[in-house]
Amino acid sequence: MAVAAHAVTPAQAPHPVDVRPPLRRLVPLSLQHLLVAYAGMATMPLLVGTALHLPEDRIRLLISANLLVSGLATLLQSLGVKWFGARLPIVMGSTFTAITPAVLIGEEHGLAAVFGATIVSGLVTVAVAPWFGRCLHLFPPLVTGTVIAVIGFSLVPSAAGLVTGGGGGGRGLALAAVTVLLVVIVERLAPPAIGRFSVLVAMAAGTVLAVPLGLFDGSGVADAAPVSLPHPTAFGAPVFLVPAIAAMLVVQLVNMVESVGDTLAVGQIVERGDDAPTVVRALRADGAATVVSGALASFPIVTFGQSVGLVSVTRVRSRHVVALSGALMVLLAFVPVLGAAVAAVPGPVLGGVSLVMFGTVGAVGLRILARADLTDARNLLTVALAFGLGLIPVGAPEFYAPLPAAARTVLDSGIAVTGIVAFALNLLFHHTPRLRKEPVR
Repeated sequence: MAVAAHAVTPAQAPHPVDVRPPLRRLVPLSLQHLLVAYAGMATMPLLVGTALHLPEDRIRLLISANLLVSGLATLLQSLGVKWFGARLPIVMGSTFTAITPAVLIGEEHGLAAVFGATIVSGLVTVAVAPWFGRCLHLFPPLVTGTVIAVIGFSLVPSAAGLVTGGGGGGRGLALAAVTVLLVVIVERLAPPAIGRFSVLVAMAAGTVLAVPLGLFDGSGVADAAPVSLPHPTAFGAPVFLVPAIAAMLVVQLVNMVESVGDTLAVGQIVERGDDAPTVVRALRADGAATVVSGALASFPIVTFGQSVGLVSVTRVRSRHVVALSGALMVLLAFVPVLGAAVAAVPGPVLGGVSLVMFGTVGAVGLRILARADLTDARNLLTVALAFGLGLIPVGAPEFYAPLPAAARTVLDSGIAVTGIVAFALNLLFHHTPRLRKEPVR
């Protein structure tokens, strides 16, 4: 008598977040995440090092340290260890919010003070993460949707900077436009199995097209060292100074609001993990990674908005894909020649892809925001002021120049302003006693 096969019921099937794709798909999908995130990971330490007039060898150390910590943090966030990590497809990296404070602290006290303040801010993040979880009801779609939208749209100028900063004039603009067009064509015409690689296909094709246009420069690969070890003591042991710690705590508060928004956004995209326990684990991972980052001569670590955009575009929900991209980041930290190969992707190509990613992050924010009742005048006013004030630093970077440096630490970050305004007005309108009674209708 034949034995009936036991069918796998939907309840037994693993969630797509936990599915590990076969190796032939896992590697290119992970490489796609790495390529999209690499520019941001290298840019932050590069800008800080350049502003502080560090020699090139020291800047390279900052970039290697940043890659190492970002990779370790991505592994922790995606795979999770006990009470740490959201176990979602989230890429981690250094935050642009810390650039101005890091430069100001570095100029006055040296980078050792930056790293000491980074360690303390990470410890504080781990400590207050449970409190953020208990207050998650204060971050409804009205707040998180607005913050995520501004995160995406405020990063669009940096995508434009990648296009124009790569040189080439009209050729660079044309290459960026072709890259964007390729993403659209692959997404529209390719079968789903290929559509998941739309960003990778566009980047590969754009890089090939850059060669005859004279926009590809591979000289960095030949000049890079084959193997290198991070040197966390190159800038001295971390120094703990109260003014530096205070400034970095403000930065970390902004990062926590951003991480809450990104985690909830990814959770909603993958249909798992948009809840308080996941947010708490994500914030603990942020804090732990930031502590390690300061100890290894790097900067505060936060969730990367690019991962939100890429997960939404490709619809690949596996956290194992992101985990492998984290492992590749660690590898790049020890093998600079591979990092140089990744960095050889032309700026216009990266800019075109980043435009798609950042725009998608903004669109995800609007989708979350649509869950709020925008027929309520108070909610509409909240969105209006949060968007309006939050986008001022994007369109007018010198708007707050007359103010003290301490105030500019917050006000020069559109994301920080948006988060503060949206949170405060939501608190005022929906969580405080009414000052007047509603008219009887």
